Amino acid sequence: MDTLFDSDTALTWVRAIAAAIERDADHLTQLDSAIGDADHGINMRRGFDAVLAALDGPDFGTPGEVLVKTGTTLMSTVGGAAGPLYGSAFRAAGKQLTTPDVTADRLLAGLRAGAEALQRLGVARPGDKTMIDAYLPAVDAFAKATEGGSTLAETASAAADAAEEGMHATIPMIARKGRASYLGPRSEGHQDPGATSMALVFRALAQAVRP
Repeated sequence: MDTLFDSDTALTWVRAIAAAIERDADHLTQLDSAIGDADHGINMRRGFDAVLAALDGPDFGTPGEVLVKTGTTLMSTVGGAAGPLYGSAFRAAGKQLTTPDVTADRLLAGLRAGAEALQRLGVARPGDKTMIDAYLPAVDAFAKATEGGSTLAETASAAADAAEEGMHATIPMIARKGRASYLGPRSEGHQDPGATSMALVFRALAQAVRP
């Protein structure tokens, strides 16, 4: 790989996520109003506002420190299930990125650790109509592109595309986890808000590592 992922890149990624959440917060809440508690965008915006404040000032020696701080802040500020889920994923990913510069292979290990944390906490599988339906395809695409020798920018772009495809694939699903599962068949035909915010996370990563 021709590009390394460092703390500045991690900061750029998280700030890009915050900007995307700010831009699409109303849309996320609208999606959540159909099958959830109508607060996903509100909660995510509050969480990433707190993250921006927490990241403003300290010097971070590794990208992992940035992501662990992000996760810890989200866990303490985002309401509902999203805070623990996103927080655990960022913290788990960050704990894998312990050197000043990490390769795509190590970043992939971090993303996989994040997926494991999500599934362990949320007990969700592909097809349950959750953020996992965007996250796992993104990780699979990231792995395939990395193994194929793609640049980090190309790899992250492929992951973002896969996350968005996974997001759209939640529309015909019947929710089996979370608040939406209470609706049963009535959850069909609605895009999952968690998968939607997760797609924003991976698109922000693609933006952050773009040359």
